[in-house]
Amino acid sequence: MAFSFNHSNGGRRSRRYSSLPAMSEINVVPLVDVILVLLIIFMITANVMEFGLDIKVPEVRLTRDSTQELPVVNISKSGELYLNNTQVDLSALPATIQNKFHGATAAYVRADKETPWDPIAQVVAVLGQSKIECRMVTKPLSSTFRKR
Repeated sequence: MAFSFNHSNGGRRSRRYSSLPAMSEINVVPLVDVILVLLIIFMITANVMEFGLDIKVPEVRLTRDSTQELPVVNISKSGELYLNNTQVDLSALPATIQNKFHGATAAYVRADKETPWDPIAQVVAVLGQSKIECRMVTKPLSSTFRKR
């Protein structure tokens, strides 16, 4: 793509347009460089990002939807306790819930289906002594389940 100028002074260029022709192309090299650098940054940081705990809750037939914002106590397969993705000690669990969630009277307990019963029972007992209601988190059975 090029531009040509018709000059009224007999084909000679005036002093204003004397030596530099008009630039008609956009320089996309800096734009491509910036995009490639951003792409590399996102590719590197995508692997570093933490996406939460991998806990597979047991499946049950009846579930109830709840929209309350309550603290979530996660129990991993190995029995480690997490309060909303931050690791916490069992003895400090009720105090941590009261400090972070002022006036919380209930908490969701979400345990992996392969977790032994002992850590789950310990959490329920400690929360019960602190007058914090335990609400167990489960997952509904898939729709392909056949009734017998």
